[in-house]
Amino acid sequence: MTLPTTAATPAPVLALDAVTKAFGPIEILHGVDFALHPGEVHALIGENGAGKSTTMKILAGYLDATGGRVLLEGAPVTFAGSDEAEDRGIIMIHQEFNLAEHLSVDQNVFLGRELTRGFLLDHRAMRARTADLLAQLHCRVDPATPVNRLSVPDKQMVEIAKALSRDARVLIMDEPTAVLTERETEVLFAQIERLRAEGVAILYTSHKLGEVKRIADRVTVLRDGTMVRSDLTADVTEDDMAAAMVGRELSDLYPPKVPARVGGGAAPILEARGITVPGIVHDASLVLHRGEVLGIGGLVGSGRTELAEAIAGLRPRTGSVRLDGVDLPAGQVAQAMRAGLAYLTEDRKGAGLLLDKSLRENLTLPLLETFGRPLIDRRREEAALDRAIAEFAIRAPARDMAVGDLSGGNQQKLLLAKVLLSDPQVVIIDEPTRGIDIGTKQQIYTLIARLAAEGRSIIVISSEMPELIGLASRVIVMHAGRIAGELSGTAVTEGGIVRLAMGMNDMDKDTAA
Repeated sequence: MTLPTTAATPAPVLALDAVTKAFGPIEILHGVDFALHPGEVHALIGENGAGKSTTMKILAGYLDATGGRVLLEGAPVTFAGSDEAEDRGIIMIHQEFNLAEHLSVDQNVFLGRELTRGFLLDHRAMRARTADLLAQLHCRVDPATPVNRLSVPDKQMVEIAKALSRDARVLIMDEPTAVLTERETEVLFAQIERLRAEGVAILYTSHKLGEVKRIADRVTVLRDGTMVRSDLTADVTEDDMAAAMVGRELSDLYPPKVPARVGGGAAPILEARGITVPGIVHDASLVLHRGEVLGIGGLVGSGRTELAEAIAGLRPRTGSVRLDGVDLPAGQVAQAMRAGLAYLTEDRKGAGLLLDKSLRENLTLPLLETFGRPLIDRRREEAALDRAIAEFAIRAPARDMAVGDLSGGNQQKLLLAKVLLSDPQVVIIDEPTRGIDIGTKQQIYTLIARLAAEGRSIIVISSEMPELIGLASRVIVMHAGRIAGELSGTAVTEGGIVRLAMGMNDMDKDTAA
């Protein structure tokens, strides 16, 4: 049954009562009880594949429950679709952007709810209102800008602005901070506090347990489609949450670091010298040793991803890249792959995977020529998929399912398997655990350490400082398109990374003192 109401807790505005959900013969949710109260932030957490997205989509009218009841203001309700749920004040911010890429920001914010003046669209009013919403979010985006020209964090801010433009009674937020900077996250939290004070019921999902502890009043944990605990957030620790999510204690999240093989005068496996990407990266140089995990840190927009893409042949650049003694020409990604360099994109949905294709098709696509000429050897492809599923612990209800129906963690593991299928010497991994639960994070961290122990060389780009500190023996930090400094050993600390990311050096510190 749904959670009890006390004198201090108003009746739920939206709830699930013993809800089940099956896709064909496979039941995904097993008797889930869940309630959202006005003026309360309720966090829903769990591993990827635990059933969080299915639960949210049932609440928001995107899916029907197979069994049990959805209750709105205590009365059973069946939404004809998400549009009807939105008309009743239930708004969902999706983890996957639900934006029309070729329309402008203001057109997206008011899509389907356009403001009119007489028989004509009131473009001026919509643009002005959008500007106000973006200003609340401290987002400096011109409302007239086409969405396809925005960065990933700015697209997230547009999604949030779109939700804030509506008269929400219930706001469902699916990983809203996964692509946001710390500053942008603080702005979002201020908006959540405002909405809570106005009596909006908020469902908040995040794999960042520190955020959950800070922002949520109550936390419910799903594991394998079953609700395993629901508590006031003040009564549980982050360790309690993690243990409930994965069904075991999570000690030693990061494996021991593997020392790089730099002795004996060995030459670096990768050397990048004077890399410049016009208008973005300026004269950046780095070396990578065999068996080393090198971190690249810096704020969003500092040029981290663009530097990595230039090294991997995905962007035009000047400067030189040398891999194991072989010079790699600019803009030649296929040649870089053949030489032994692989790049795992930060945008797995937009650039890493074909979401409407199967696991097998995604896994083998970059190396089709190795699976038979002129005809593809499907048995060899299936065998490769067997190995990937076993080695990377990919959980998929069906091998032929569309990759877009996998959880985020399993998509990320499939993308890793795809990138490593070519047996590269150097692997660049951009945001390895974005939108990934803590259990899957631990699996990926262990995999990175294993690759380094095998003698492969890894570059990890991450916005999460604990990730850089936990994985990398050496960290390069970028600021405004330039390498601001390098930290190694015990100097790899949060304070050291922050100072360099903000453009502060020792001279700045002395001057400030």
